Amino acid sequence: MRSRQLLRTLQQLPKPASSNSTNQCLARSTKKHSTLATAETTQPPVPETSKVPAAAFNPFELGSKRADFKKTEATRPKFQALDPVTVSQVPDPSWRYGKGVNSTAGQSYNHILIDPYSPDRSMIDNYKLLISGIPRPISFVSTVSKDGAPNLSPFSYFQVVDHDPPIFVIGFSARATRPKDTRQNLLETGECVINVVSEHMVEAVNATSLDVPLGTSEWNLSGLQSAPSETVKPERVLDAIFSIEGKLLEMKELDYGGSHRAEGKPSGALAVIQAKRFWIREDALVGGNIDLEVMRPLVQLGGISYGRVRETFELPRPKLREELEDASNGLKGILEK
Repeated sequence: MRSRQLLRTLQQLPKPASSNSTNQCLARSTKKHSTLATAETTQPPVPETSKVPAAAFNPFELGSKRADFKKTEATRPKFQALDPVTVSQVPDPSWRYGKGVNSTAGQSYNHILIDPYSPDRSMIDNYKLLISGIPRPISFVSTVSKDGAPNLSPFSYFQVVDHDPPIFVIGFSARATRPKDTRQNLLETGECVINVVSEHMVEAVNATSLDVPLGTSEWNLSGLQSAPSETVKPERVLDAIFSIEGKLLEMKELDYGGSHRAEGKPSGALAVIQAKRFWIREDALVGGNIDLEVMRPLVQLGGISYGRVRETFELPRPKLREELEDASNGLKGILEK
């Protein structure tokens, strides 16, 4: 019965002018849109004559090119899930103090100065530049509304910022439509579960970015399994290797000076969350650390690209006494100048 109702709802949604109009994507205020998606980021032009108000168009909406993508993907090597994580040497084992970079490749190029506030520079220009220049871990956040409706949503504006107590931050971009469900749920209930995204769950996580009508369960869309939490109401993702139960300490509006408010623009927000419990799959916990071979975390890159951790190297932090005992590293000569 629910499936038939959903199909009828979908049939009533506005359709694009043509199958190729990837730049005209209607931002539905009934569903969140995140950086996890299956298409290229474009800035949709707002039609001059439209019954839909301009505020309903979301520049972060990702135009669908699924058919073209599938064709391109078919030409690529298959994903090797069982490839081991290897450990190499550092890039320059013979590096000495004062040497600088370990490679001079690219030093002939000049740098380009960009003013992010330039009148001819759009918000989406900054967005595309930042997400392609800063790799980010991916959090998959479980929340519950004040009415008890569950929600799952991925975020790459995410980081751990302290360990005592364990503190995490999640960033919410400004939206012309109503706030994202996760942001609203955190404000209303103050609780969440942060599930760290690994390779084995990425397709399911991405499915929760689908622009379906309000009330559609992301748990059902993804097929992921839920499990009870201990200190918060939202359930954790059982399939995740590492999950963090958390409570909101502060939701900070990112409108310093009130400039966005004065111009009638929406502002983003930063959620500061304190961890209350950790859940770690037993085979991943080795000597107090999480085993990278088991965890297989992903990072979000520019556009629709993701990065795997396939190779690492170790680089001990230097200690002055030990470094001074090594006459070959050039440190003593630097300090004596």
